[in-house]
Amino acid sequence: MNPRETAVTDINDRIASEFGKNLEAILGLSHEINANPELAFEEYQTSSALIGILEQHGFTVEKETAGLPTAFVASVGSGDLVFGLCAEMDALPGIGHGCGHNTIAAAAMGAALALAPFADELGLTVRVFGTPAEEKGTGKEIMVQRGVFDGTHAAMMIHPSLKDVVTPHFRASRSWQVTYTGRGGHASRPWSALNAADATVLAQTAIALLRQQLRDGILVHHVVREAGAAVNVIADHAVMECMIRADTIAEVDEVWERVRPCFDAGALATGTSVEIATLPSLYREFRHDQDLASLFQAHAESLGRTFPDYPDKLFGSTDMGNVSQVVPALHPMLSFDLPVEEGNHTAAFAVAAGGENGDRVVADGGLAMALTIADVARSPEIRTRLAANES
Repeated sequence: MNPRETAVTDINDRIASEFGKNLEAILGLSHEINANPELAFEEYQTSSALIGILEQHGFTVEKETAGLPTAFVASVGSGDLVFGLCAEMDALPGIGHGCGHNTIAAAAMGAALALAPFADELGLTVRVFGTPAEEKGTGKEIMVQRGVFDGTHAAMMIHPSLKDVVTPHFRASRSWQVTYTGRGGHASRPWSALNAADATVLAQTAIALLRQQLRDGILVHHVVREAGAAVNVIADHAVMECMIRADTIAEVDEVWERVRPCFDAGALATGTSVEIATLPSLYREFRHDQDLASLFQAHAESLGRTFPDYPDKLFGSTDMGNVSQVVPALHPMLSFDLPVEEGNHTAAFAVAAGGENGDRVVADGGLAMALTIADVARSPEIRTRLAANES
């Protein structure tokens, strides 16, 4: 073994040892977050727990970043290569951490703590981004727009799923709220009323017919949130939400130009009025950095992960895609051993995220990220490329 190979092995061994020293505490953190789920922009307990541990390990923490009360940026090291780890925090209504964000946050913490003692040796500044509201509200988009990721050369995170995939296909999406206002009345004498609930039915029918004209893979989701409260009262108010998912935001906006008239048609046919507002949830398409991908895959495979060439690598949408538009990024998926019906956004997945499956994702994902970042720090070629892409 030549001296360079010895040095590489030595630093990897030291990082792995440091990761192991912190693992029990990090798994405890994951369990704590899982047991106390908090919704988008309300992750106060989670944010506080992450910040407390980071401060104990010498990180400097900027709180309430971008004007968001639970967002933060924690930094350690003084190197000229700035590498970010994103820690998602929010849960889903009704089912808790059914997307496993507790494991995402814990894995990011594990990687950061493992790298912290060696940051200056590697010429690194390690940043942990506490990013709220991935499920609804796209906290990372707000942070990107307010300059929080400026000066960061690369960023990554891991995410649990039912497959091991290094470069999953994430799609863009945007959402709207549609409000119909009619005229209420007694259901026994309905002829002078204008039924807002009927407008939602007509809009959904029009969208269903439109789908046969949409290109393959374009998805239009919609839900009726309000449409009356009593069977003998004509609804004078109804609220819907609509999400469009496609490969790019430009395509999403193009499809919206065809979907919006469907909502207008519901109002026209029922004599009601309609107001449409764009919701803040904006998920941009993802750009995976291939250098980060190949390095992460090698380390994850050394930990026992395998990455089959799945014909279907299509997942949902993530606001980490918004980060990838301005910073070279990676977002691998690591699997839980669960049946397909117990995948993301189910109560069963939330339970698994707080158990052995979640612990394995934290252990594998956290260490693989730490070793990947160390590899990047030791590669003159990758360092130079990332520095040239500074936002």
